[in-house]
Amino acid sequence: MRKSLKRIVLGAMAVATAGALITGCSSGGGGGGGDAESGELNFVYMGDANQQKAFNALFAEFNKQHPDIKLKAVGIPSGNWATFSTTVATRLAGGQKIDIIQVATEGQRLFASKGILEDLGPYIDKDKDEVDDYWNDISPNLKKFNEEFASGPDGETVFIPGGFNTMGMYLNKTVFEKAGVPIPEDGNWTWDEFLEAGKTIKEKTGAYLTGAGSGYFTDVMPWLTTNGTSTFNEDWSQPTYDTAAAVESAEFARSLVELGLAPKPGGQFDPNTAFKQGKLASLNGGRWPVLGIRDLKMVDDTVLVNWPTKVGNGSPVGWDAWNIAKNSENKEAAWTFIKFLMSKEAGSYFAEIGGTIVPARTSVANSPAFTDNAPEGTVRLSEALDFATPIPSIDQGAEAQKTIEEAWATIIAGQGDVQKTLDAAQAKLEKLIGD
Repeated sequence: MRKSLKRIVLGAMAVATAGALITGCSSGGGGGGGDAESGELNFVYMGDANQQKAFNALFAEFNKQHPDIKLKAVGIPSGNWATFSTTVATRLAGGQKIDIIQVATEGQRLFASKGILEDLGPYIDKDKDEVDDYWNDISPNLKKFNEEFASGPDGETVFIPGGFNTMGMYLNKTVFEKAGVPIPEDGNWTWDEFLEAGKTIKEKTGAYLTGAGSGYFTDVMPWLTTNGTSTFNEDWSQPTYDTAAAVESAEFARSLVELGLAPKPGGQFDPNTAFKQGKLASLNGGRWPVLGIRDLKMVDDTVLVNWPTKVGNGSPVGWDAWNIAKNSENKEAAWTFIKFLMSKEAGSYFAEIGGTIVPARTSVANSPAFTDNAPEGTVRLSEALDFATPIPSIDQGAEAQKTIEEAWATIIAGQGDVQKTLDAAQAKLEKLIGD
């Protein structure tokens, strides 16, 4: 997957691994193919054997309720979602047995367009009460995003959306207290307030305010979305990386380095160590930084707030999704597994064992299963879905990400004029769309 979302993939594969795969259980299904309570399922994911252990833990939990359905995780190492989707399609065409494919945001539209996924409509209709319980417990935006960006060629439902990641800032309470800088009580602050906080923190403690990165999801998109823009328009048909708002966002990110509020890119700066030592005031991320914060024994000394805003709250969002392969011989059992992933019990289980994504179910995200042993303000990651923007993921996703990140890296390093650098990147993105 693209480098920017490598962490989210740890979320999405830790989604599928240890994070927030969620669905309800009962017999049922709709399209035929095998038995709902027995059979063998091949669960294909993008990755290697390193994820196998986490998948096996997931399957073991499922088998407590459905002992006669046997699952096997099959990893396909791929550099990006385009390669992964082509490989899966080729294997299916060659007769390889595949039942369920774990797909993160970047690959969903690609897979949906290939016509290799089962229409889940009949299954949803047959288990309407269970599925409605799920829909009613997740953000309406997550369901809407699934329909807009991951529907089949004829508008059919081919994915059930799952856990997700948004972006926030984890603040070091001790650093803020030493500097006499108040932490925003409601979790909201502006770019200007963020900048002034950083100047005071630098003067009083010598600590950096934030890190300096160029990751598509983790660095570029938060500054764009909080300024009312993105890398592409709403339907991803045209890039918007050279707009006045994008230029302003990149200039602000560069100013943090120029003012010494963020370390210069390219060094050996270790954010977690610096955070623990009081040399860094914030860690940026979705759910995944919590694992490091726990290891640092800093849960009680950390608070999560929203990303600073220019025109309004903003965040990228990426989410996991589940499907049934059209040529699966065990569709009924596959649907039973998907329903398990949607259940409140499964969501709570994965939250409790330390998943790296936000549970899709709002009730789980607001429960002790998710908020215990986590920084104050953790529920803001779930609430961010109300204003989040799906991470634009065109078919040429790997090339687009490279272009976006290289331009941002050039800018924050002070090695190129902001407007000219984004203009050049825009031209490359336009060519990708046209190809």
